[in-house]
Amino acid sequence: MIAILKLGCLVVYALGAAGALGWLHGPLANAAEIGAVLFLAIHVIELPFFLRVLRTYRGAFASSVAQALLFGVLHSLPLMRAARA
Repeated sequence: MIAILKLGCLVVYALGAAGALGWLHGPLANAAEIGAVLFLAIHVIELPFFLRVLRTYRGAFASSVAQALLFGVLHSLPLMRAARA
């Protein structure tokens, strides 16, 4: 389920990039760009709240931060569940 939601995040970002590059036109381009910027802004706001959880990631910390910026809680939730177990 989380993989499907992560894929949805990537689709939002791809549509936003397509709108910014001019591949989409009209209101769809504006909505896609605004949606992608809002997703990114929300994930930036979430980042300070999950820094302690992100440090438990087994890979590089920078990789964990990048994934948190892309996916937000969808990246942090499995890390929190693993820390509890």
